[in-house]
This record gives sequence, C-alpha cells and structure tokens, in this order.
Amino acid sequence: MKKLIIFLLMMLPLGVFAQESKIAIVNTQEVIQAMPEFATMQKQMADMEAKYKNEMQVMQDEYNKKYSDFVAQQDSLTENIKRMQELQDMEQRTQNFIQISQQDFQKKQGELFTPIQDKLKNAIKAVGDEKGYTYILDPQIVLYQGNTAVDATQFVKAKLGIN
Repeated sequence: MKKLIIFLLMMLPLGVFAQESKIAIVNTQEVIQAMPEFATMQKQMADMEAKYKNEMQVMQDEYNKKYSDFVAQQDSLTENIKRMQELQDMEQRTQNFIQISQQDFQKKQGELFTPIQDKLKNAIKAVGDEKGYTYILDPQIVLYQGNTAVDATQFVKAKLGIN
C-alpha cells in the first residue's frame, strides 16, 4: 500500500506536465483601432468636442464683451454692482457648462466604447474556443512571452472581418 501511494505521488507531477496549455496573445489595441466602429466612435467624439468648443467660445466671447463694457463704463456704483453680478453669474454658468460637458463627453465615450469592447471580447472568446487556447493574453500586460505563445491577433481580426 505504501508503495502504491509513493508511486501515485511520483506520477502526479507528470500528469500536470502532460496537460499542455495553449497560450495565445492578442494585441487588443491594434484590433480596436482597426475596427470600423472605433473610427465611427472617434468621429462622433470629435464632433461632440467641436460642438462643446464652439459653445464654450460663444460663452467666452459674451463674457469678454460684458467685461470690456464693465471696464469701459464705470460711471455709477449701482451700475457697476449690477454688471459685476452679471459677470459673476456668467462665470458660474461657464464653470457649470465645463463640468457638464466633461461629464457628457465621458458618458458618451463609455456608451460608444462598451459595444466595441463587447464585440472584441466575443471575438476573442470565439477564437479561443475554436483554436483550443487555454489562455489569450494582451501583450501589454505579459512580462515574458516564450516562443511557443501564438499571436492570435490575426485570427481575432479575421473573426471580426477586419483585414
């Protein structure tokens, strides 16, 4: 009985080595940048940014005009107090606009990017299942890559219909 236990303990490491792990890497940045959805997202984000910049410029121009008027017409204390209040209100609206536009921009970016990530994950999973990979890693995270690792980037691109 003792010999059987020793024999089983000796064979256990061999069983672990007998199970070959197939590891592949996928450069997700390369794949994402090649996806047409990503180009569409970038266009939408650039359009949104341009819209917000235009709105901000209009607000800044209005503020500058009011400030110039304030400096040029310092005739009465009552008028100056009223104009100062207008300038402070405009500054507050500008700050609120900046904060809201940044939040909207980030929210829109997340809404547009999530489907791209999901599509990529599904394609990677499909390639992993088809090719029998144990792991598919992104090379940006891997600290060492041996010569037996397979670059599955082209397989994922093909699965997504990207050249």
